[in-house]
Amino acid sequence: MRIALMAFLIATCTPAFAIEENPPTLAIGAAAPDFTLPGVDGKTYNLSDFSSSKVLVIVFTCNHCPTAQLYEDRIKQLATDYSDHGVALVAIQPNDPKAIRLDELGYTDLSDSFPEMKIRAEYSHFNFPYLYDGEIQATARKYGPTATPHAFVFDSHRKLRYEGRLDSSAREALVKKRDARKAIDALLAGEPVPVEKTPTFGCSIKWASKEQSQAAELARIEQEPVTLEMVNAEGLQALRKNGTGKVLLIDFWATWCGPCVREFPEFQTMYRMYRHRPFQLVTIATNFPDERKGVMPVLERQHATSKNLLFGTMDSYGLMAAFDPDWNAGVPYTVLIRQDGTVAYEHQGPIDPIEIRRLILANVPDDDYIGIRAHWSTK
Repeated sequence: MRIALMAFLIATCTPAFAIEENPPTLAIGAAAPDFTLPGVDGKTYNLSDFSSSKVLVIVFTCNHCPTAQLYEDRIKQLATDYSDHGVALVAIQPNDPKAIRLDELGYTDLSDSFPEMKIRAEYSHFNFPYLYDGEIQATARKYGPTATPHAFVFDSHRKLRYEGRLDSSAREALVKKRDARKAIDALLAGEPVPVEKTPTFGCSIKWASKEQSQAAELARIEQEPVTLEMVNAEGLQALRKNGTGKVLLIDFWATWCGPCVREFPEFQTMYRMYRHRPFQLVTIATNFPDERKGVMPVLERQHATSKNLLFGTMDSYGLMAAFDPDWNAGVPYTVLIRQDGTVAYEHQGPIDPIEIRRLILANVPDDDYIGIRAHWSTK
């Protein structure tokens, strides 16, 4: 099957340098290693491009990490506050996208590929160069970041004077020490940096050696059962009220609907990303019940391990009306229902997957990572 082939290819194509994991962090006083990296703005950047700046701040960060997301606005503010003081700030994305599992994407709309970096930079209005090092990771191995975000502050001679956290808490309201700012201020004033090194906290760097963990996850998904149940009018009415206690995404589709089948994998990806959170996906085939034999192979090809339903009577219009009397009977038809039964999203026609991911993130409770829901709901 497709997932098995992907797992095999990933497991057998790991680069030779992947055996080196957790390289040492650049030492205080060391010279800034040179780099040549592509930016999301279409330019290629080198260390020398920032030679005129009194201070250079390099922040290793990424798209997918919730801690990095909570720091996005602070990094932007840092760039703004010091732009007129001779300070340059550049962000580098160090993660290998092929080393990130789907279950590590439960707090994000995007992974860490270069195209996805471009989407995030535009969506979040980044005001600094955002560079990609995930393909080779040569630059990250020279600097040795340990988590995202990880800041490195260099003086005018490009000697490292500070490395570590940006400040003392991922929750901005709890910040008591703004370590990176203190380091920058000291260098601008020609004074020694008061604290040269601090620990970092966030998501670990996804070195290429972790690619096999993605392959293992895909292999586990392939072993999960694919099921299909019949649903009647009462079941659809109950589904619409959403008594699951979770944010509920419903995909009405049909085997004969080209757009439905094309976008079906997107729903499964979302399910695999968010299923360990208070989220549930239900797919509902609007085929007749005697077409079950044709529906199951489609689900199996996609390895749809979500909850899958099939119209259980021949009265298609009655079943549609039971779910939503105003539905005009077209598919694909997608509905996102909050925990309280209110509708967060309703759309007939092909979806924008990233739009739905962001809506899921803005509505799923964040009891295990307070602040991330507010981050997405205020975007």
